[in-house]
Amino acid sequence: MKKIVLAYSGGLDTSIILRWLQENYKAEVIAYTSDIGQILDKKKIIRNAKKLGVKNIIIEDLRNVFIKEYIFPMVRAHAVYEGVYLLGTSIARPLIAKRQIAIAKKYKAFAVSHGATGKGNDQVRFELGYSFFGGKKIKVIAPWREWKLESRADLIKYAKKNKISIPKDRKGAPPFSVDDNIFHTSTEGKILEDPKNSAPEFIFQRTKSPKKAPDKISRVKITFKNSDPVSINGKKLRPEKILQKLNSLAGKNGIGRVDLVENRFIGIKSRGVYETPGGTLLYAAHRAMESVTLDKKTAHEKERIMPKYAELVYNGYWFSKKRLKLQKIIDKNKSKVSGDIILGLYKGNITILSRRTKNKAYSMKKVSFEENKTFNKKKVEDFIKYHSKQLNKG
Repeated sequence: MKKIVLAYSGGLDTSIILRWLQENYKAEVIAYTSDIGQILDKKKIIRNAKKLGVKNIIIEDLRNVFIKEYIFPMVRAHAVYEGVYLLGTSIARPLIAKRQIAIAKKYKAFAVSHGATGKGNDQVRFELGYSFFGGKKIKVIAPWREWKLESRADLIKYAKKNKISIPKDRKGAPPFSVDDNIFHTSTEGKILEDPKNSAPEFIFQRTKSPKKAPDKISRVKITFKNSDPVSINGKKLRPEKILQKLNSLAGKNGIGRVDLVENRFIGIKSRGVYETPGGTLLYAAHRAMESVTLDKKTAHEKERIMPKYAELVYNGYWFSKKRLKLQKIIDKNKSKVSGDIILGLYKGNITILSRRTKNKAYSMKKVSFEENKTFNKKKVEDFIKYHSKQLNKG
């Protein structure tokens, strides 16, 4: 029998897709789930897939791979899309696509499938990954671009007809569109589709409202080695545990919320509410560490290439030669970025309390107001005169 590997979450959309694939392709569906730190009910995934007649259910633990090989390189780049988005969904898709193709090859499946909508970015991210690893040998099935179901209401009707359970949100209504992993949670749809509406507090899943955060400053020490975090408060931890710890600390202090109307790759605007608590701390701490370890030229070169790097990640170009080339530029000085950063967390805000490192580009002697003997004032004068002449040049 023909086989299809479906990226399966166990939720409403992918359960509907699973049944639709069985009906329309007369194929055996292999349900594949990547565990990348999302809220994961393995028993529910297995139960729901079995109800739909699936025999081969694969749940793969990729948490540490995801953090070490995808999130940490992105943090080293300080990649931020359109000023605020830390790319939590964008960075997850390439890994899932890579593993789907590997499983399709292992089980000799003729196709892979995903649940991304026809209006979204994820269809591009998945399919660029499929293309990179599967080429033209493995077919891509994108149900949202093929079927006649046009809306969430159509999906719910189809689910009822096929006796697929329909989850409810905290208010008892059909759910928002939610994506989560160990790095972030995104929430879209429903009331959020109109930008004039404030995001209701009940949609936030991993961050407290800053109003309800503690009235005292929380302190956390993050230790970096070769540009990656290795310990929290002096305790060495695996990547997964580092992010879990930072997520908890930041979330309790109301840190990591973003409400963004973004420009999607396919050309439309959309609104998303993102929570990236631990990631927000990592970005702040890593930038603070580089401020005392990298020279001006290197630091500014990173600033120039970051927007392009972020756009490549957002658009699904993680495996591209362009992104890899930029990663080499970013990582060529990572051995210099080692030391401790102490952060203060308070009601949605982050303060840098201390920077400690042996690899200093920062000179106490040069910046001190008490020492001016070695500072050549005449050179500063010449420097200003030179740049004054540049004002009238095109």
